[in-house]
Amino acid sequence: MKTERTLVWDLPTRAFHWLLALSFAGAWLTAESERWRDIHVLLGYTVAALIVFRLLWGVFGTRYARFASFTLDPRAVFDYLKALATRTPRHYFGHNPAGSWAIVAMLALLALTAATGWAAYAELGPEWLEDLHEGAANATLALLLVHIAAVFASSLLHRENLVGAMVTGYKPGAGDAAAGTRWFVALVLVGAVGAFWAGLIPAPGLERGTALTSLVAKGAPALSARGDRRGGDDDDD
Repeated sequence: MKTERTLVWDLPTRAFHWLLALSFAGAWLTAESERWRDIHVLLGYTVAALIVFRLLWGVFGTRYARFASFTLDPRAVFDYLKALATRTPRHYFGHNPAGSWAIVAMLALLALTAATGWAAYAELGPEWLEDLHEGAANATLALLLVHIAAVFASSLLHRENLVGAMVTGYKPGAGDAAAGTRWFVALVLVGAVGAFWAGLIPAPGLERGTALTSLVAKGAPALSARGDRRGGDDDDD
């Protein structure tokens, strides 16, 4: 017998999720190396753009992508975590209360990370901005690790593949479906990120036409406008 399932995550939400995961991971891995600084900057801009998209999609997106569908009542979070501890949590088609707060916190931390990173890179503020940038990135990583652990725990308790759901968009069971896949929006999002990574959309502070693939292939980033001004100062790091 065919198992009934419901479309929960539209294509733009799924594209955002995996592009953000890829961009943050790449930015994290290149954070401490001056040789890979331009890649770090390029991926940082990508994270910032994705956050802006998610904020807009949280208002204009489909049912489960909208912030209006989030359960942010603190009592609901407490009740959910209490039920989770006793292995009897309520099933949610969209984000559960803990997940709702995690998404809000993650977006806030990523926005802070991107903003402080840009300000520090452009030398627009005091030196402690770099420390704040690093602290926000570390906090984001910690929250992401908790999020991953919670996804696997919830998958086991509810006997559903939440990672698979973020790939296919579907969850098992009958419920109110998202209003379509919105493939055109996803196509625009992926196309814009692809064009940016290909160097077709200029990145502030980097040489025009700088492509992510060429930076990776060379093993060292092309000189950015800022790096060119600083000359060999970075070689001391």
